[in-house]
Amino acid sequence: MADFTMPSLGADMDEGTLVEWLVGPGDTVTKGDVVAVVETAKSTIEVECFDSGTVGALLVDPGTTVPVGTRMAVINTGTEPPATVPAPAPAPAPAPAKQPTAPASELRAATGSTTTAAGDTVSTPLVRHLAEQKGIDLSSVHGSGKGGRITRSDVEHAPTEGPHRVKASPLARRLARSAGVDLGALRGTGQGGTIRADDVRAATAVPPAHAVQSEPAHPSSATAEPAAPARAAIAALMSRANREIPHYYLSTKIDLAVAMAWMRDRNASRPVAERFVPAALLLKSVALAARQVPELNGYWKDGAFVPSHTLRLGVAVSLRGGGLVAPALTDADTMPLPELMATLKGLVSRARGGRLRASETADPTLTVTNLGDQGVEAVFGVIYPPQVALVGLGRVIEQPVAVNGMLTVHPTVTATLCADHRASDGATGARFLTSIDRLLQRPEEL
Repeated sequence: MADFTMPSLGADMDEGTLVEWLVGPGDTVTKGDVVAVVETAKSTIEVECFDSGTVGALLVDPGTTVPVGTRMAVINTGTEPPATVPAPAPAPAPAPAKQPTAPASELRAATGSTTTAAGDTVSTPLVRHLAEQKGIDLSSVHGSGKGGRITRSDVEHAPTEGPHRVKASPLARRLARSAGVDLGALRGTGQGGTIRADDVRAATAVPPAHAVQSEPAHPSSATAEPAAPARAAIAALMSRANREIPHYYLSTKIDLAVAMAWMRDRNASRPVAERFVPAALLLKSVALAARQVPELNGYWKDGAFVPSHTLRLGVAVSLRGGGLVAPALTDADTMPLPELMATLKGLVSRARGGRLRASETADPTLTVTNLGDQGVEAVFGVIYPPQVALVGLGRVIEQPVAVNGMLTVHPTVTATLCADHRASDGATGARFLTSIDRLLQRPEEL
């Protein structure tokens, strides 16, 4: 028997809100299956199961906010006889802003299976979750499964409501339907303006009479608004990083003439959709350099550097509407360049669409921020604790360079390193940047 707990989806996460269960008691799950959707201050994450077995009991209701590590479900793994699951200890009372307007029983009813007259399930929780993400009314979808059941493929190939669909989390949509709230009239505080459950609850709350009467007749035009949850989480973590981490900074200009010529030659024979871009070459060179200089790949924990035996390269992704997340490319150092390109493209798309999985957000060992597409020539970032380094990449620009005593113009990029002086020193950082430069002069080995 194993416990499924609220995962830690980043160093800045202390708690999460269960948006929806995608499984129910008695369902069979395999390690890696998505079983729940969790909302954090930054994003809505699909959470995978870390064990295989049968779901024994769900201990947390949708809409409940619980601390990281809270026992949320029991998985019968088959390694011991099934046991009666004791009643869970009462969960800590969530803050008032997190309380759902609808009782838990209504929330469970809202997530229940749609059934036919004979009682057969028409769609699974996962299918309904995907439909809500795409804004699809399941009653309009023809099921191709046995007995007319709607499958995941049916939803993925069904037409959406169009480009002007309101962006909202699944729980926010259910609460809005229950309370009769028009989502189009709300301002979302989630990533990219996504409407969160709290936005719906705030819209349905009735302000006290004395609060209305006390409003000034001529409010100031310069009233300050509270920071959105994602921005507040970033502010708290970066403030902590600046307080606790003694940063040192290095930078170097890298000649990309050889790398760009190699890339153009390879792209000439590749389909347009599969052509390499400079960002892929830069990321692969950073990953390989981290393997060659392992002192920068790991964490600072309990007063000591803890090296990581694997590489999880975090890639900072700016979100539409502000904020950022840094999902990880696992084993980017051993990943072939075409696979890295495809994985990176999918990762960025899911990050901006709010569809990241827990395995893609947890524990990057080294982060890269690339602002070249924004026109920035150099970026000096802030380390994401408990990591010990962050790599910055700027725009590829044409610059004069001296080659064999002759002045010519080559494409160049400025690579920077922000590192934790507790874990390394400037000599280590210099070896790392030199490794990136050396690798980019031999692009055929990337």
